[in-house]
Amino acid sequence: MASQNKIIRVVKGRRPKVVVIGGGTGLPVIVKSLKGQNADVTAIVTVADDGGSSGIIRDYINVVPPGDIRNVITALSDLPQSELDIFQYRFDSKDTFFAGHAIGNFIIAALSEIYSNIFDAVQVLSEMMQVDGHVFPASNRSLTLNAEFTDGTTLAGESEITAADKKIKKVWVTETEEENHKPEAVDPVIQAILEADVVVLGPGSLFTSVLPNLMIDNLGKAVSQTKAEVVYICNIMTQKGETLGFTDAQHVKVLDEHLGGNFVDTVLVNTTPVPDDYMDFNKYEEYSTQVKYDFESLRKMGCRVISNDFLSLHDNGAFHDGDKVATEIMNLAFQADQRKNEER
Repeated sequence: MASQNKIIRVVKGRRPKVVVIGGGTGLPVIVKSLKGQNADVTAIVTVADDGGSSGIIRDYINVVPPGDIRNVITALSDLPQSELDIFQYRFDSKDTFFAGHAIGNFIIAALSEIYSNIFDAVQVLSEMMQVDGHVFPASNRSLTLNAEFTDGTTLAGESEITAADKKIKKVWVTETEEENHKPEAVDPVIQAILEADVVVLGPGSLFTSVLPNLMIDNLGKAVSQTKAEVVYICNIMTQKGETLGFTDAQHVKVLDEHLGGNFVDTVLVNTTPVPDDYMDFNKYEEYSTQVKYDFESLRKMGCRVISNDFLSLHDNGAFHDGDKVATEIMNLAFQADQRKNEER
């Protein structure tokens, strides 16, 4: 608690601006902890998900997949837990038509129709949900993730790409409805990145949660050009169909290759081993082995390495401890603010 108070006290006159870019289950954990440590959080959320309830709703109603957006809004909301539970409620299998769908997904889909675009819909919903911070869809249009594998074949769609279980060479995004239209992020997304103290990538699937955002041309350029500290939260476990056998440095190498240069300033790496026989690989079938360390290669790529016990074990899975990660990010925000003041 003392370190958190110190951070809040020293960044004079304002809350540190932290932009978190990604998708999946790790993003809400980090933004909720950052909110708890008094960060001014902007979450930029992937819109290239085609699985689960989000994918079904996208196919039927033709809206941006709402699942990740729903979870981040919940994480940043100041509403009572009882009201958040209603927003997050997922119908069970007895409700044939609604089975598996969360109420919040329907609300996001409805607002997208009312306001004719996802960005405005999410801003209205954020106000309704008393969100402390900002939730920005990475694009105002639904995107499709595409991949080329090392064997030269290509596939479209996040689910199909990971299910192929091949080594991915590169990924890119196209607009789902107008394939030839160049995907873009709206101005508030770009401004948030350029004005941030820290820009955080991850945690989340490298090829299907982090990179789909960076492959939006103006968004990726903003991350490369921002004066903010760019931080990558390295995954704890490697993933089948994506990063099997990867070291922490190989994760960053893929990011650099996709954006055409070294742009990651700091990498957060968990160094606590996941106990043998703890992981339930039937429940978490996408995970494989723990990510190996290669700090020397990271430093050669110009990265500062912050290694620590970032591990949270629960539900027979290995996750990031949101509070510990948020504390490191806030320290980096304080340092970035100091540098800006010295340059003035």
